Amino acid sequence: MKRLFLLLIILCGYSVYSQNGTYSILIKDIDTQLPIENATLIILKTDQILLSNKDGIVAFQLRGASSIEISEPTYYSQNIRWALLEQNDFVIYLKSKSNKLDEIILSRESPQKTLQKIVANSIQKLTVPARIKVYVREFFKLNHQYAYYNDGLVNFQFSKKQKKLITTLLVEQNRSYGLIEDNIAADLLGYNLNNLMENYCTFKYLEPILETKMGNEYEFVIKAHKSNDKFYIMSIIPIDESKGILDTFEIIYDPVKKIINEYTIKIAFKKLENSIEKEKLNVKNITKSSVQVSYRLDDQGYYLLKANEEIAYDLTVRDKLKSVEVRNSFITTDFNKEIFTYKENDVFKEKTLFNKNNKILTNYWDLSGFIATDEEKAIVNGLAYKM
Repeated sequence: MKRLFLLLIILCGYSVYSQNGTYSILIKDIDTQLPIENATLIILKTDQILLSNKDGIVAFQLRGASSIEISEPTYYSQNIRWALLEQNDFVIYLKSKSNKLDEIILSRESPQKTLQKIVANSIQKLTVPARIKVYVREFFKLNHQYAYYNDGLVNFQFSKKQKKLITTLLVEQNRSYGLIEDNIAADLLGYNLNNLMENYCTFKYLEPILETKMGNEYEFVIKAHKSNDKFYIMSIIPIDESKGILDTFEIIYDPVKKIINEYTIKIAFKKLENSIEKEKLNVKNITKSSVQVSYRLDDQGYYLLKANEEIAYDLTVRDKLKSVEVRNSFITTDFNKEIFTYKENDVFKEKTLFNKNNKILTNYWDLSGFIATDEEKAIVNGLAYKM
């Protein structure tokens, strides 16, 4: 009876679909009634990994029966029996763990030194060799209007050669929609997928803050996680914001296992008021940049769970100033330590999926780990209509 308040499963009038082995669940906070974004759902029969979108919705396809596991670091997790999934309409309510005041963690070791050790151990603990199946998607804005979209179901395989991480990318399915102006170069359209994955697996974005000299430029504070006793949160902010780059870091880590669970970096650049200064840069004047990366540790290994990266910049093309925004997401839907075999000509060596012809075999975007919101679907459909 004591655990009944941890998670309540209430059947209600939420419209879901369950034809042909397809199911949909809405996950909400029991106290606020708000949807829970980025809750992880594991199909225990297949080990498939899914994440709830910002509307709290998870959709998946399954033949046969399987219990599921739902978790989110700030909520109490629970296994759900298959009998409950056979109902037509239901919402899953989770109970938040948040009930603590801020508690600053003091240590004889400097927080920066602690972070250096945590990052080094996280790199070492990442499971290699291995492979992950990832649903990747990218939104592109030109002059504040959505102009292009791509997504795909891809496989990354990891190996090491002389201690260097090697990533191999194979594309199962993909689609691209939208029309891009001829004077926008293809290499400006999005992120290099291989580079992104290497950055996430080597924790490259944290390298600048690990340099010893940065200990005098930033304030490092460690606090206990208010919603999860297993984690600490390290917040890093610049001491002097007048230098132009206003970057902040937040790292959530396990102080016992000494591995990173999640990190967030936000960089806001001071505006160049003089338009002549902007033109002198000639290529990119970055106005905003952010990245959030999460990792998962389970019985199989330690690996990337999800990543969201965004950049905004201005550039001058043919004497016209253009504003560009790119938002990229990685969502791991399957992890396996068994590597696959492939032909060399199957390896995707281009930078982005923009450079690959559409290959659509199924509606993979609905069942590959992360379902689009109604707003996002409208954006994609609008771009597809322009093709």
